[in-house]
Amino acid sequence: MENHFIEIAQLIRQARNNALKAVNKELINLYWNIGHYISLKIKNAEWGDKTVGELADFLKKNHSELKGFTRTALYRMVKFYEMYCSNQFVAAVKQQIQKPDNQKHEIGATLWHQFESEDIRETILAKISWSHHRIIFGRCGTDEERIFYIKLSIKENYSVRELDRQISASLFERAITSENPKTVIQSKSKSHIGQVFKDNYVFDFLNLPENHSEDDLQKGLLLKMKDFILELGRDFIFIAEEYKLMVGNSDFYIDLLFYHRGLQCLVAFELKAGKFKPEHIGQLNFYLEAIDRDVKKEHENPSMGILLCKDKDNQVVEYSLSRSLSPTMVAKYRTQLPEKELLQQKLHDIFEEDENLNND
Repeated sequence: MENHFIEIAQLIRQARNNALKAVNKELINLYWNIGHYISLKIKNAEWGDKTVGELADFLKKNHSELKGFTRTALYRMVKFYEMYCSNQFVAAVKQQIQKPDNQKHEIGATLWHQFESEDIRETILAKISWSHHRIIFGRCGTDEERIFYIKLSIKENYSVRELDRQISASLFERAITSENPKTVIQSKSKSHIGQVFKDNYVFDFLNLPENHSEDDLQKGLLLKMKDFILELGRDFIFIAEEYKLMVGNSDFYIDLLFYHRGLQCLVAFELKAGKFKPEHIGQLNFYLEAIDRDVKKEHENPSMGILLCKDKDNQVVEYSLSRSLSPTMVAKYRTQLPEKELLQQKLHDIFEEDENLNND
């Protein structure tokens, strides 16, 4: 009998999930149309900022049971509508909601001559929650990035917290700049180290010319340290530039030294403005050995090294690291994202195969 009970529990759970999805579709559709309506009023100079505030006050005073319609929330709905209203993936699916005949003579009927509601319940926008949308349009700067995270949230069934973590880890930039973007997306590494470090970094905030030096790169990263740490990810703490190591009678200098709270270890960054060379690994391993002997504290884990280079041959990197005992990684950096057309093509390639499989 227990198996039958389990089946009943599954039916209940499935029904609840379906109900939540249906409610979410209606909410997203509602917020879209509220944003649409207010946007038109503002665009036609019929409403101003004061009127939007008055609407929020009216709803609070006269319809206190309606929560979540503050002035700030209403403007979020406007932003939501204006951000996606011209996108092809919405225009291809949305349709006008026809007004029933029995409403022709009601008080609000005149509004329908000025405003036609739209139905976006079958678009991808209605397949994620409002909390997901708030994170995406609050943190993503381009249409391509927003669509990427919407589709990925649907595909991977991301929670809000997981979506926020993936944006913080710059998954979009990693996928777009990777030679094999699907591998980056589908990677579910169980290693905490694998989740902390990337194989591609994007430093578009530096505005460096194509032919820049390592000194230019280092100075730029120091001046934009906040942006650099955001690109690296969480838990990185900057310690020093040109960190001095004394070995024997010689002095050596690490380009950038960080500490990672999660891994509880020092992380040495070496910057190379050119292509990766095998000898770079020997230099970095030497620094790591010196750090572990003379700098690392007893309770800390062995130090790690990250070699940031402008270009790399993956096979050369693999050979160079195959006998290295030190925890060392080689990552490629870019000073700018690909052109918009290339971004769109890559996004298409990333999701096209999955969509074809779902349609079969």
